[in-house]
Amino acid sequence: MQFRGLTIAIPKEIMPGERRVAATPETVEQFVNGGATVLVEKSAGDGAFFTDDDFRRAGARIVEGVAFLYAEADLVLKAKEPLFNPAEKKHEVEMMKPGQLLITFLHPAAPANHAMVRKLLAQGVTSLTLDGIPRLPRAQSMDALTSMSTVAGYKAVLLAANRIARFLPMIGSAVGTIKPAQILVLGAGVAGLQAIATGRRLGAVVTAVDIRPEAAEHARSLGAKIVETGVPAAIAVGEGGYARALPPEWLQREREAIAETAERADIIVSMALIPGRLAPVLLTGEMVRQMAPGSAIVDVAIDQGGNCELTVSGKIIEQHGVSIEGTTNIPGLLPISSTQMLARNIYNYAAYLVRDGRIDLDPEDEIIASSIVTWKGQLLHVGAKEAMGLV
Repeated sequence: MQFRGLTIAIPKEIMPGERRVAATPETVEQFVNGGATVLVEKSAGDGAFFTDDDFRRAGARIVEGVAFLYAEADLVLKAKEPLFNPAEKKHEVEMMKPGQLLITFLHPAAPANHAMVRKLLAQGVTSLTLDGIPRLPRAQSMDALTSMSTVAGYKAVLLAANRIARFLPMIGSAVGTIKPAQILVLGAGVAGLQAIATGRRLGAVVTAVDIRPEAAEHARSLGAKIVETGVPAAIAVGEGGYARALPPEWLQREREAIAETAERADIIVSMALIPGRLAPVLLTGEMVRQMAPGSAIVDVAIDQGGNCELTVSGKIIEQHGVSIEGTTNIPGLLPISSTQMLARNIYNYAAYLVRDGRIDLDPEDEIIASSIVTWKGQLLHVGAKEAMGLV
């Protein structure tokens, strides 16, 4: 039995507005059938409409005290990074123990998470970040970033549509025709393509930007207009087809290419990311100032620092009459669909790491090497080390 002898903990998420949970009754049953003891914090699944009784029937033990849950677990599964727990008057990391394995979205390169990463190091926790899983054929079933990007791209357009001061589709009326809204999508990866498709379904005119030629073609195939940045593919495309961090002069050229389209946009949905590193700043404060009042920006990239210079993590602000949304848990706003996808990704990832009841981390394995953050008191995540000035 693959998980025999292991205790797996599923705490309730404490990030404000976060309604996901790291397991469903389906995945709990898979863990239990594999020999694991599964502890689920009381009401952990309520936000995603999975009840304690649902988890009990799947074989989980419901635990009221989260401190006990952390103390007993060999493996902790979460949806979002550890935070300070007001009810316990302790940071979640402080309730963990040396050698414990944590799997979650850590976004360790983001400045807001550096203090938490240091806590993981000091506590001796082995941590793996779901946003570090590489886009490989053998890792597809574990690729939570792609799953959550699908959710975020869809929901981000709906959030923006609810904030702008105009219709999205073209409207014909007795007093004339109202033109459709203009949407600019920054980044045509999984989230961007979903945003393009959603914006077009809602009747808007969609323009997209991506420095990778193949991604731009995918966007065009969905009906988006394309902003040509002039960035050579050799500079733009990195390993696995992901975007590379651009040298400053090319990043500035990309901003200049975007500026005119951004000025005309009613909605900008930004999701341009560099795997494991800070997101590039593509929208400066001056570019926001040039946008029409009543427009909206949803900065999906905020978990990795954000694409807009003015975005405030976790806040919705207004600058120059433009709404700028920095919600950090957009997939948590669709808790049923996102939990179903995330829980399956996490189960598949955990199954990849466990052999015969033993957690087996091979730092030479491409999937593990890309996603491991802290291990044996060391910070191994390259992007986090760069962002924290440790290299």
